[in-house]
Amino acid sequence: MKYLIFCFAWGAFVSTAISLLVNETGARLFEDRGLPTALTAVLVAPFIEELTKAAGPILLLIFRRREFSGVTDGLVYCGLSAVGFAMVENILYLGGYGYRTGVEEYGPATGAQQVIAIFIVRILLFGFAHPLFTSMTGVGLGVAARTADRRVRILAPLAGLLLAMMLHGTWNLLPSLAQATGQPVIALYGYLGVMVPIFFAMVGLAVWLRAWEGRLTERTLPDYVRAGWLTPPEVAALGSLGRRHAARTWARRVAGDGGVKAMRGYQFAATRLALLRDGMRRGLDRKPAERDRTAREERELLDAIAAYRSFFVGRDPQAPVGVWDGQRYHLRFPDGSQRTVDAPDEPVVPIPVVLAPPPPPVGHGPHPWHPGG
Repeated sequence: MKYLIFCFAWGAFVSTAISLLVNETGARLFEDRGLPTALTAVLVAPFIEELTKAAGPILLLIFRRREFSGVTDGLVYCGLSAVGFAMVENILYLGGYGYRTGVEEYGPATGAQQVIAIFIVRILLFGFAHPLFTSMTGVGLGVAARTADRRVRILAPLAGLLLAMMLHGTWNLLPSLAQATGQPVIALYGYLGVMVPIFFAMVGLAVWLRAWEGRLTERTLPDYVRAGWLTPPEVAALGSLGRRHAARTWARRVAGDGGVKAMRGYQFAATRLALLRDGMRRGLDRKPAERDRTAREERELLDAIAAYRSFFVGRDPQAPVGVWDGQRYHLRFPDGSQRTVDAPDEPVVPIPVVLAPPPPPVGHGPHPWHPGG
């Protein structure tokens, strides 16, 4: 939570202050040379604003890389920085370019009308603009966080930042061209033909990333199933958004609202564990100290998962009592009989069963039980 607040505050205060100073300086320089100050919006603002909005998340990636698990985190951190920036910028527009300008020229009624017009255009219609631009940098930062290639770690954020600047510059260029040519349709076609498709593409990317996380859990968490930390149905229940929703529905049925909260925590911790395990396989931790931190984080996540899943074990009267030992189930039925059962090929029932005494975490080092990979 503190890093989310940091990114939002960075965009709202640091990025806004620096960008305002640079933009005003650029406008004065253009004016001194007899050039239109509108060039500031095209030649200066996109570069300084995208650079400063991205600086906070970039610092977070450099000094708190473990808080970046992938592209999703990059989108969230950069999006929050952009939202903070847009919030303060819109306040300045509403108060300075809207109300104050209208009052000085025509009176309070005109000032109020301009505030409403700016609110509708800048916030209701195009409030997604700043987060959309900066999300490009977020994708680059997320890619950098998931690779062990040093060149990609540098080039991916630079490419994302450059793309963000280009989109921002194009966005600001459209109304300038429309005003210079007297053809408002230029701006309309630009927004509908370029920006709106990009916006929906980013929404599609966000949805795809959620689905990718589900597929990642199915690839990586079986290591913990074989080690006895999880059961096959639990991994299957994390494999898609639909199955996760079904698991929360089941949790509500057997444990009420508290069960839903615990299931959400369980799913979040399991996803973080899958991302952590995938990072181990990718070799993201090169130094011994980094590997030690990863091992500690792995243990913390496993402990959290065990605490969450204990909330559900034995709650469902329709489920047989059983123990999972990492290879098969040992079930006890109402008549007192016991049976050893192999895991089905496609387990989909999100019902945790009792685990055998937990082994050490999967970790990095060679253990006799280590699943490899």
